[in-house]
Amino acid sequence: MKHLENNDLLANLDKVHTTELGLERIRKNLDLDVEDVVAWCKQKIENATDISKKGKNWYVCVDTFKVTVNAKSYTIITAQIEMSNR
Repeated sequence: MKHLENNDLLANLDKVHTTELGLERIRKNLDLDVEDVVAWCKQKIENATDISKKGKNWYVCVDTFKVTVNAKSYTIITAQIEMSNR
């Protein structure tokens, strides 16, 4: 289910970022060959079909991916291919 009203993640999409380690982890997990991983993730978040907040993280399910974002810092922690979609 997508929570659009009062969705802090979508309202603060400009704050979404990641670390160097995060970049490497996301590229490896998704086998991505894109220059701007954060922009790619932001685009996926904008088009997500399912965004939920559990505890300290946002979980974004879109296409065959799941992106995990820290709810306080807006840091992309990881992204992975959903097991059911492999």
